[in-house]
Amino acid sequence: MTRIVLAATLGLAASLGVISACSGAVASTRPFPEPAAEAVGAGGKVAVLAGGCFWGMEGVFEHVKGVSHVTAGYTGGTRAQADYQTVSTETTNHAESIRIEYDPAVISYGHLLEIYFAAAHDPTQVNGQNPDEGRSYRSAIFPQNPEQRAIATQYIAALNQAHVFGKPIATKLETGTFYPAEEYHQQFMRRHPDHPYIRAWDNARVANLHARFPQYYKA
Repeated sequence: MTRIVLAATLGLAASLGVISACSGAVASTRPFPEPAAEAVGAGGKVAVLAGGCFWGMEGVFEHVKGVSHVTAGYTGGTRAQADYQTVSTETTNHAESIRIEYDPAVISYGHLLEIYFAAAHDPTQVNGQNPDEGRSYRSAIFPQNPEQRAIATQYIAALNQAHVFGKPIATKLETGTFYPAEEYHQQFMRRHPDHPYIRAWDNARVANLHARFPQYYKA
């Protein structure tokens, strides 16, 4: 079911008062290991992450200190097929993803990953995230350089070793070019806070960020 159809269904459910408080994020409350440090150089850096609907992922990381800009888009497939209608056919290998521009002097790549795993989505779901099913909604990290790949590999291993989650981590490290999504998808959560899909699934992600990482949260 695409978000467009799902949103209409949720809108009807909301009007009937049958939507409960649902979390778009992982439920684990176990301690998370400290991620590896990142070399801090001059200027900002970029991270690309996928974890279900990019509306909520974008909404979470827009509230992270040290993040200057977040763009919703598609990663893992070709430029020619990087549009919502085609990606929704689940035949393109794209993942709905976000491109995060951040200052490593304020927040490191490792701590972005900690937020990603602990508050932004459920990394144990395979090829889907909550109501959305298909590979375009998979959990995936797209390292932008060898350092990011090493940090992500080490952190996933540490999470598994610490048994933070009750199920295996489904997140994969992948390669691919990021292509921005259509304009109407950008800053969707901020522009449409009362959208039925946002209220049903994504507001809980931001609440999770605020509760678990107050030191990184910005209004």
